Amino acid sequence: MQTERDTVAVERQQAYYERTAESYDADHVHAGDEHAIALNYIAQLSRVVGAHRILDVGAGTGRGLRYLTSLRPDMEVVGVEPVAGLRAQAELQGTKLLDGAGQHLPFEEDSFDLVISTGVLHHVPDPAPVVKEMMRVARLGVLISDANRFGQGPPAMRAAKILMHLTHTWKPYMYLRTKGRGYMESEGDGVFYSYSIFDSMPLISTWADRTFVIPTSGRSAGRLGPLLDAPSGLLVALREPEGTLEL
Repeated sequence: MQTERDTVAVERQQAYYERTAESYDADHVHAGDEHAIALNYIAQLSRVVGAHRILDVGAGTGRGLRYLTSLRPDMEVVGVEPVAGLRAQAELQGTKLLDGAGQHLPFEEDSFDLVISTGVLHHVPDPAPVVKEMMRVARLGVLISDANRFGQGPPAMRAAKILMHLTHTWKPYMYLRTKGRGYMESEGDGVFYSYSIFDSMPLISTWADRTFVIPTSGRSAGRLGPLLDAPSGLLVALREPEGTLEL
């Protein structure tokens, strides 16, 4: 259940996007960034699983739609975005987005082959309802490109984050660090939370047959793997309908 504090945080973030909509692409979209890498993998995986319909949740100004349709013109890509200013910027670039939020996607079950999000969940007070909605409307796969707090900071801090996670003291630590707000705020990203794609892995694994992470920044072949070596990554969760693995 969303608290009053969470509601205020969501409203602050939406106001930030409305205020910065015209400069959104210049500030957040860069060639070769982690989400560009993720979108390239998503495009290739869409071929592997035979996807022909994709939903982009929190589509921003439509970058994902334009990129995926440029690589897969045979594929239908739909985007939902709750911020009117970002939808307007998308339309200026020839991309039509639907008004919608990840917590309540206006689609029936299994409406899309793949459901994706890029850089969305670290702005959400509680990512679980969004992930559940993505799982509900996806038939073959859910793919999340986002931050991984366990792979950020010096080695000692990374180890401390793992320890606090295992001892269930991370949330109290963040509560104290943020003086009870639970979130942080910056000029470059607005309201954001301490999130890791690995936070969503247990939930999404209840839905998927195969779950794995592709590093999208940092050392791609570190000794400790993406959990501690990748500041960001693409969480891939795939279902395999009966008969898809027959050779």
